[in-house]
Amino acid sequence: MAQHGARVFLTDLADESVLTRITDEINTIHGKQVAWAASQDVRDESRWRTLLDEASTAMEGISVLVNNAGVGSNGGIEQIEQQEWRRVMEVNVESIMLGCKHALPHLRESQPSSIINIASVAAFRVNPHLITYNTSKAAVTMLTKSVAIDCARNRIDVRCNSVHPAFVRTGIVTPIFQRLGEEAAMRELTRNIPMGRLGEPDDVAYAVIYLASDESRFVTGAELVVDGGLCPA
Repeated sequence: MAQHGARVFLTDLADESVLTRITDEINTIHGKQVAWAASQDVRDESRWRTLLDEASTAMEGISVLVNNAGVGSNGGIEQIEQQEWRRVMEVNVESIMLGCKHALPHLRESQPSSIINIASVAAFRVNPHLITYNTSKAAVTMLTKSVAIDCARNRIDVRCNSVHPAFVRTGIVTPIFQRLGEEAAMRELTRNIPMGRLGEPDDVAYAVIYLASDESRFVTGAELVVDGGLCPA
């Protein structure tokens, strides 16, 4: 997004030294400060308020929010532990609600604006062994549509869309590679993907850039699937 002209404020649960390294790299590439960062637990409502204020001050306003935090979870209905269910829902769903709620006043001031929520093809594909994860991503889909229509009907020029990747080579699939090894993990993760490969972070990033840009001005409440053909197959 910085390469396409945006100023960015990054947050993550990681140590701030990790975030500082990333923002330093971005700022070095661009020869000026276009990136800022801070640590965040997305379940913390008060932290959302603080960081959105900081981001707005640093970037002279906020016109795009990308909700990208997420955790995985395995297990069928009889294996679900209530504590794990709550953890996944807090990170995957409640955090997006908090982000949308507290970012909207800032986004309203910078209209036209855009919210992009990262969901998953798991919102559409039934897997009884991923019941908690699937339910959380289906909830993100409906939450996104609800925010989109609420803004549209109230004539607030803030669009809200969701992006639905298949397996992407990020930390969420690292345990599968550790357990099965590179070759077996690739076979397992790509066996139902017609294009025969994993997604890469850039595949998702370019979808986000489109939804953040004026090129998608008439797109709201939509589900942008980035899955190598998995869902139609």
